[in-house]
Amino acid sequence: MSEFRTVAQLDDVPENALLAVELDGVSIVLANSEGEILALHDECSHEEFPLSDGEIVNGQVECVLHGARFDLRTGLAKALPAVRPVKSYECRVEDGAILVRL
Repeated sequence: MSEFRTVAQLDDVPENALLAVELDGVSIVLANSEGEILALHDECSHEEFPLSDGEIVNGQVECVLHGARFDLRTGLAKALPAVRPVKSYECRVEDGAILVRL
């Protein structure tokens, strides 16, 4: 099992913002949804496009390419054209640092 590792600082992700980070070659999008930090794989499952270029809408990240939406907690697809989920990652905040476990 992998361990939690620091990927960013809390100040790097203001409320309702997204931030692209990388951990061991894996692209991750961090989301600050109403003060809660969440992490998903940073690629839309409909088409290879970074979710970090999108926006947060009602607890979901919307891909700006075609409007697909994914639940920020589970990665489940919530709006077409996406039907497949994206991977979600465990994350937590400690002493102002955002940590993710792959």
